[in-house]
Amino acid sequence: MAQETRGTAPAPLPVEIRPAEPADAAGIAAVHRESRRITMPYLPPQRRGHSEVTHWMRESVLPRCHTVVAARGPEILGYAAVDGDLLDQLYLRPDVRRAGIGSRLLAEARRHSPGGLSLHVFQQNTGALAFYAHHGFTVVATGDGSGNMENLPELTLRWTPASSAPDPADRPQGSPRDVP
Repeated sequence: MAQETRGTAPAPLPVEIRPAEPADAAGIAAVHRESRRITMPYLPPQRRGHSEVTHWMRESVLPRCHTVVAARGPEILGYAAVDGDLLDQLYLRPDVRRAGIGSRLLAEARRHSPGGLSLHVFQQNTGALAFYAHHGFTVVATGDGSGNMENLPELTLRWTPASSAPDPADRPQGSPRDVP
């Protein structure tokens, strides 16, 4: 009979950044909905349920965008979707924020679009604004909300390689940052 070891939990699985697959759509949709609900309480109540967001991810976002997920085993922790040079989506589960996962997803988006990235963010999303400013993005335009379905004022941000210092998250896989 194997002897039980007390007080030692198995090491957590490493976080892997990998291309999204259609089978990830439900996990991505769950991250999307929960992140918006928790981190953006100023948004109107969600009108679309999990199955509708899953369908949108599988049928619209994944075919149109270069999408990567942050996964720990089968568990989706976050994702980023790039459409051309537009960072269309970058969301994390609220319980894994501030662990370097968002920076790793952003680094992958930068590798996919090395000439630069633009994105849109709600003006009220101060957490995202701080995150993107930290990673070298600057405001290039403002909007009154008439261009988004939430009708909330937004900012357009831009990152270009020449305008920012090297990002430590851009280190190759296998660096100490890969260990949770």
